[in-house]
Amino acid sequence: MRFDPAADAVLDELATPVLRLDAAGNIRALNVAAAGWLGVSRRRVLGLHAAALERDGTGLSEVLAQKPEAPARLRRIGLAFPGSEALQFADLWLGASEDGYWLEMHPVDEFPGGDPAEVLPSALSASLKGLAHELRNPLVGIKGAAQLLSRRGDADARELTGIIESEVKRLVALVDGLLNPAPQRAFEPVNIHAVLERVLRLTESDAGWAVRMQRDYDPSLPEFPGDADRLAQALWNLVRNAIDAGAGSVQLRTRAEHGARIGEEIVPLALRLEVGDDGRGVPAELAEQIFLPLVSGRADGTGLGLALAQQVAREHRGALTYRSRPGHTVFTLLMPLSTDEEDAHG
Repeated sequence: MRFDPAADAVLDELATPVLRLDAAGNIRALNVAAAGWLGVSRRRVLGLHAAALERDGTGLSEVLAQKPEAPARLRRIGLAFPGSEALQFADLWLGASEDGYWLEMHPVDEFPGGDPAEVLPSALSASLKGLAHELRNPLVGIKGAAQLLSRRGDADARELTGIIESEVKRLVALVDGLLNPAPQRAFEPVNIHAVLERVLRLTESDAGWAVRMQRDYDPSLPEFPGDADRLAQALWNLVRNAIDAGAGSVQLRTRAEHGARIGEEIVPLALRLEVGDDGRGVPAELAEQIFLPLVSGRADGTGLGLALAQQVAREHRGALTYRSRPGHTVFTLLMPLSTDEEDAHG
């Protein structure tokens, strides 16, 4: 089995425990998080068959014996290093690689809701942090070039360079947040349609007329407490994914929903925002993993866009879900339109 030192270095950036296995299921590499979670040194684990970590069960060994090609999921598997009494439980994802397997271990206490496919794993911020250093310098260069162009161009050119500067500013803030995490900033009143128009303008700049954008807005929707920049970022990721999936048209639809259920909570009034497209749809083999970081249906994809969009939804006490088939995919963002205080007194 071939191993790429650079790839293993990337694994060490993840907070999620990950093992790399050869075709027989023997452990050939593991990241720092995996060694720490198992409570052993890497040297002691290398060469061990992954199934030897399973305590009081044979689920993992049975799956490995089947040599699965599609990702397999195992729930609440008890794991411990042989001879150790430190039994821990995790949900496992086993996926095939070119010359073996990778095994993600998601501790059950990492997900209060119990389902890692619906909750953003803690790996996201760690995996992005390594990219942040590489992004900063190009962003500064882009901003400088946009400022120079704005001085030379006409009114239309200045409008476009203004968009570039605004987006660079947003991305720089994102990079700074990854390098130096800070508390979430205070929410301010947000007009969701202003956010969507910003996303539409970005789409026109990025895709031109190759994609037909459709609006279906409910003009009666009130403003609500939120972060306009974060919402624009999440919605742009959804639109960008639709474009990358070969969509010829994308529809942005907003509605008010009374008595909406968001997770276990029922809220009096919610915003239902749908991003629908006619692209290829979500690959069936990724259906249960689509919101996990580093999972992508494209060879050149980072697998971070949907994970980040899900995080933004949760920051706004909301949820992001989807339904998909070839030619019809809809991502639905559901968020309360009232504050905690209004819920309590209304």
